[in-house]
Amino acid sequence: MKVLEFEAKALLSKLDLRTPHGTVARDADAASAITQQINGPTVLKAQIPTGGRMKAGGIQFAHSPDEAAEAAQTLFNNKVRGFVVDRVLVEEKLDIVAELFIAVTYDDEGVGVALASLAGGIDVEAADGFVRCSFPQVIPVPAHIGREVARQLGCTGSELVALGRIISRLVDGFIAWDALLLEVNPLVHTSDGRWVIADVHLELDDDAAYRQRDIRDSLERSLKADNKQSDFERKAIEIDNADHRGVAGRLIAFEGDLGLLIGGGGASLTIFDAVLDAGLNPANYCEIGGNPSVWKVAALTKLILSQPNVKYLAVIMNIVSNTRSDLIARGVIKGILELGRVPKEVITAFRVPGSWEDESKHILEHYKIPYFSRESTIDNVVDAITWPS
Repeated sequence: MKVLEFEAKALLSKLDLRTPHGTVARDADAASAITQQINGPTVLKAQIPTGGRMKAGGIQFAHSPDEAAEAAQTLFNNKVRGFVVDRVLVEEKLDIVAELFIAVTYDDEGVGVALASLAGGIDVEAADGFVRCSFPQVIPVPAHIGREVARQLGCTGSELVALGRIISRLVDGFIAWDALLLEVNPLVHTSDGRWVIADVHLELDDDAAYRQRDIRDSLERSLKADNKQSDFERKAIEIDNADHRGVAGRLIAFEGDLGLLIGGGGASLTIFDAVLDAGLNPANYCEIGGNPSVWKVAALTKLILSQPNVKYLAVIMNIVSNTRSDLIARGVIKGILELGRVPKEVITAFRVPGSWEDESKHILEHYKIPYFSRESTIDNVVDAITWPS
């Protein structure tokens, strides 16, 4: 479960960790009143269960109560990454001297790790200089864990002790709450010497919900938000439910320009990773299979291409036996044609080897779309992706 920022910060405050002064507004007048009380510049943040708010316009700034009311109304009037905004967190705008990134999670082998970087903020994943330290699953976590991370970041003296204490408390919370991810980005050092958690991303393990009832009962808004889908996700589910044949409705939106129709015996994650490793920017994750109808594939294709940022489409599956390749080809082309677009100018890769593969190849050749057979690996296909001219 993804925890909304304001409720995650309420949990952090119980660990004696500092967050900015502020509270949640449900309308523009409340945002104005909170800014009046803070008596200084404020940051207004849409409370939605997803990241990428800054780039999507979900974070606004104000220097006066009137500006705060206007900024809040903008957020309430618009969807952010497909979500309706019904809560806005209004906080003091911090005078920042330095920013850090800190995350607590598990590695691929299930070992708890604390990660940190001196480069906090937007696009931190592109930064260099990450440090890491594993930790045991005990509370309280040994104090040296936090100090070791701070030491690797170059901290000394009182700064090492202060930052080490914050990191150790974050690890304590991560373990105590049965979290999967506790990401602080950024942790800021202010001009008046405070360490303040400016933003937090917290995800809890649903499989541990039975032993976290008290915590979950305190996360009323997050529980409701976790059960909601964006318009994009909801429409995909509607498409899937409208036709019982096959699976073609599990979509998650991202911010890239390459639409994806992927799947085949659990290979969708492998394909998605290959797309990322190639430096491409996926616009969505999805999974198709089980012989979806031509109508269902066409409807899903149109939904993916309807995103304003999506320019091209890659159709990649593992070798399949229970999905007819020709139905996928017919559906994708049908969807593109119904949008009034030219298939060869949209499809940048097509690999669905298996049942009815020859028919699929003939269909694609008719529309002058390159076909990748089973002799081409998934990595081969992804590496060959180029934007159609």
